[in-house]
Amino acid sequence: MVPGLLSTHALSVGVADRSFCHDLALTVQPGECLAILGRNGAGKSTLLSVLAGLRPPAAGAVLLDGASYERLGARASARIRGWLPQSRSEAFSSTVLETALVGRHPHLARWDWESEKDARIARQALAAVGLAELAARDVQTLSGGEQQRLSIATLLAQAPRLYLLDEPLAHLDLNHQMATLELFAALARDEGAACVMVLHEPGLAARFCTHALLLFGDGTTQQGTCDEVISSDSLSRLYGYPLREVGEHGQRWFMPA
Repeated sequence: MVPGLLSTHALSVGVADRSFCHDLALTVQPGECLAILGRNGAGKSTLLSVLAGLRPPAAGAVLLDGASYERLGARASARIRGWLPQSRSEAFSSTVLETALVGRHPHLARWDWESEKDARIARQALAAVGLAELAARDVQTLSGGEQQRLSIATLLAQAPRLYLLDEPLAHLDLNHQMATLELFAALARDEGAACVMVLHEPGLAARFCTHALLLFGDGTTQQGTCDEVISSDSLSRLYGYPLREVGEHGQRWFMPA
């Protein structure tokens, strides 16, 4: 198999005496979008933080473009991997543009200031999430949804090759949820980026992602293409409630049975 942009070997992740996944072999190639699905407390965010190099695994290894995070170091890792946390708060007053420019820091030397090129990249990122007109606003005046879109813009300004997204749809209305998923699907499809995202709606995962990883909360997992993995049977087991599949015009959705 061709080495992935992200890969794991015999990976085990857990908290205290609870195992979320055991002996996981995962490969994410450029151009792929992987959805992580599971119930609350199944370990989705914990696994994603391990994949991001922010938390040590219980066992096994995570490789980023064939190298460990320790070998790459923080700056080189940040040029490859971008991380969107589940929640983020701005403790200090700054403008929307200044916050988006933080995404450029991995590309700057220690004592460098942001250049006009960096500002242009940050403005393009703000435009991509519909915040261009708010560039001069104080971040502490933004709504929850606007703050989430700013976090995504900051990540876009970082321009990584791999996006690790923990609940990227949090606080977003339906319009911006769909726009966000379309944005990351296009980055994978058109620019060869790879995405791993924690989602709660399996229908959206089936629509926008190429692959899925199911965490059952007891250490067992199931992975494959969305067509292989996302089904009424597997989702009923995953969520502990019977679901049935409905579809129209090639779209699949899952409803309580």
